[in-house]
Amino acid sequence: MQDKNLKKATLAAGCFWCTEAVFQRLEGVEKVRSGFTGGTIKNPPYREVISGRTGHAEAIELMFDPHRINYRELLLVFFATHDPTTLNRQQNDVGTQYRSAIFYHDEEQKEVAEEVIRMLEAENVFKDPIVTEVTEASAFYEAEQEHQEFYNQHRQQPYCQFIIDPKITKLKKLFSDKLKQKN
Repeated sequence: MQDKNLKKATLAAGCFWCTEAVFQRLEGVEKVRSGFTGGTIKNPPYREVISGRTGHAEAIELMFDPHRINYRELLLVFFATHDPTTLNRQQNDVGTQYRSAIFYHDEEQKEVAEEVIRMLEAENVFKDPIVTEVTEASAFYEAEQEHQEFYNQHRQQPYCQFIIDPKITKLKKLFSDKLKQKN
């Protein structure tokens, strides 16, 4: 049974393992699923998505309590924990499946996303222009089970240590007041 007070957000910031790990740690985020959205085929398997041929982005779908963390705050974390200025790339992950994207679920989310981007641009937060796409949410396909909770289960893997750990460190530094008690 789903809590009617929860809202949905869908975000893509490169590898979904990274994005999932970041957002799971935020107070008010109740559930995070890794998966794919924004592509052309139904139920795409991981091996097809990472080929870049399906048009999907690796993304997360999260359920959040807007009374504990609002959409704008989620987007500020989103922009602070990945590089929104590189087109179709996050570090060594290259291709449209690793694009920076906000998939909005209503007009309010669209407006907030556009407002946050304008604010970040006006404040010159990034050296280069933000290339994050803002697109209406479409079907979200949950990734295979081995991709869920990946960081939490595989922290000793080199990818987790070199790519995800620095994001978690940055999250703790910049948003310590937004974190769940147990991280």
